[in-house]
Amino acid sequence: MACNLQMLATVSSFENKCFLSVLFFEELLQGEAEKCSLPDDHKYTYPHCLGKVDWMKGHWKSDKCYSNLGVDGSVCSFIIYLSEVENWCPKFPWRLNVSESQHLQNRNEAIIPENAAALMNLLTDSNSRKPYAWIRHRIQQIWPKWKQSAIDLNSKSSLKGRKQKNILIHIGALTKQSGFKFAETADKGGPLGELLQWSDIITSLYLLGHKLTITSEVEELRKILSKFPDAKIQCQVRSSLPVDVIFTDIVGLKQFKQYVGHGYGKFSCLLRVIDSFGTEPSFNHDQYAKAHKMMTTWGRQNLIPQQFFNMFPHTPDNSFIGFVVETPDNISSLNRVVRKEDQALVYGKHLSMWKGKKQYLDIIHEFFEIHSTFYAGGVKNEDKQEVPSYVINHGILSPGEIQKLLRESKIFVGLGFPYEGPAPLEAIAAGCVFLNPKFSPPHTSQNTKFFKGKPTLREVTSQHPYAEVYIHEPYVYTVDINNLEELRTALRKIKQQSQVEPYLPYEYSEEGMLQRVNIFLEKQDFCRVPVESFVPDQAVQTIIADTGKSCKDVCHNRGLICEPSHFTKVNNKDKLKQMNVECTKSQHSGDIFYPSLHEDSGTCTFQTDPMLFSCVGSQEGQRRICPCRNYIKGQIAVCEQCL
Repeated sequence: MACNLQMLATVSSFENKCFLSVLFFEELLQGEAEKCSLPDDHKYTYPHCLGKVDWMKGHWKSDKCYSNLGVDGSVCSFIIYLSEVENWCPKFPWRLNVSESQHLQNRNEAIIPENAAALMNLLTDSNSRKPYAWIRHRIQQIWPKWKQSAIDLNSKSSLKGRKQKNILIHIGALTKQSGFKFAETADKGGPLGELLQWSDIITSLYLLGHKLTITSEVEELRKILSKFPDAKIQCQVRSSLPVDVIFTDIVGLKQFKQYVGHGYGKFSCLLRVIDSFGTEPSFNHDQYAKAHKMMTTWGRQNLIPQQFFNMFPHTPDNSFIGFVVETPDNISSLNRVVRKEDQALVYGKHLSMWKGKKQYLDIIHEFFEIHSTFYAGGVKNEDKQEVPSYVINHGILSPGEIQKLLRESKIFVGLGFPYEGPAPLEAIAAGCVFLNPKFSPPHTSQNTKFFKGKPTLREVTSQHPYAEVYIHEPYVYTVDINNLEELRTALRKIKQQSQVEPYLPYEYSEEGMLQRVNIFLEKQDFCRVPVESFVPDQAVQTIIADTGKSCKDVCHNRGLICEPSHFTKVNNKDKLKQMNVECTKSQHSGDIFYPSLHEDSGTCTFQTDPMLFSCVGSQEGQRRICPCRNYIKGQIAVCEQCL
């Protein structure tokens, strides 16, 4: 339908909260239709625009907020709304000067706090489950190092001039409804990885000077959101929201969606989802996952893949936020601990982890005295038989006692589970050698129960892939524990080698995490469409992969890392011409292995759906066109030019 460009009114506010310049329209006068037309390439840069316009045609009267913002049923008003309020469509050239909201302009400066008192008040337990007890203890234990690291980072790269952000943190995994009971079992041998990571994320955000609201209760979340103006209205107006960023996990995300309902769209780009094992684009994309039968409990969130924040750098499609490895530097009593050349400590807090490992442990016992810290409470005597009688068990220990035991031991022994926990890095940082079980074949969602239902096809090659890939010998020995000769060779080598110095990658230090989190907060913006990359062009090389190889692999083999935010810059013929590559034919399609060049026909296929840009996608016959960036050694998430 044609539409009139005559300005009938300008609305400066929406319910006195949102400052937006909008137009009302009548039917377009004959001959002026071109002013409401979209550029030819919009379907690639804004692939959802036309679909959103179609939705608006049938639903713009469903909520009065649309008419309050200037929508009058004409196509022009739809496109202006979708380009200036929701960012789904490109702005018309004659609307480029319309100012956008500057809601951070009048904020206070973000300043490093003097102490942790205000943070401790935020982490007050509101019920008998005491969800924050372990988190508080960890923060207090290493606060002096956190504070000094913030001061050191500020001296190296000034943290001044940043605006204070309002950040909502909802820890769904700690809610009663989650059923996980992480807090309740923390002192009984329960998993600590999630608690540890949340502790460090919260501390980083607080130390960087931002204003935090923290909840781990569904009812408390509802009370908070009920005070948000227009939280449930369908119009995706964000300038009225009293929050800039939302940190949660997959459980919390589902709880969040249940409350805001149709209003979810306005919050989606503010989300940062803590996701331990990663979410690949093929599982994240709702329609793609359905079409390819990749349905999982945790997938189909339809977020930009970099909004998922991982514990380790599993896939470059997500963001690596990490955690902090506690070191014994600030525990003076540990300076007197003497390392024993013949002592090994086993990584296994539950007896189930020891099952079927007797032959493996017998061989280790040929070289080392074996100690452990498993939880024996409430365990049947027949189950305890999984642990050989020569193992000296200390039971569940405090963090300080564990550090002492690590400082005494020469080797930290993996049993193959749990996957990718923080403990091996803590052991390496205490001067232990980590014996890392290799998996052959690799563990995947196809052959391992633990990974079934997780939104990734990643092949896990060992108990701790990060230690295997990024640390190596002499700190890490990755060994097939079923190959007895290979195992004995590795143990002899460890026994004979001189004591290794404690080692900790910078990215797992307090300062490294603060640097990384600050860069993400200041430079990542998922509310702008198309999403702009903060990684400069000079940090990125374009590489054409061999057939059937993923961009993750081809970049890694060059000492680089795939940079998904730069796929938009290589998704065109012009980029290939610069590389002296001619396409015999060009076409566009939506799948996880585009853009690519067909090995035999020379056909170039470019991506139509930015949500399917994937570093891990591959297909035989297709040569991926890969944006590969450099990174700072010991800080994988940050390019050399990004500081």
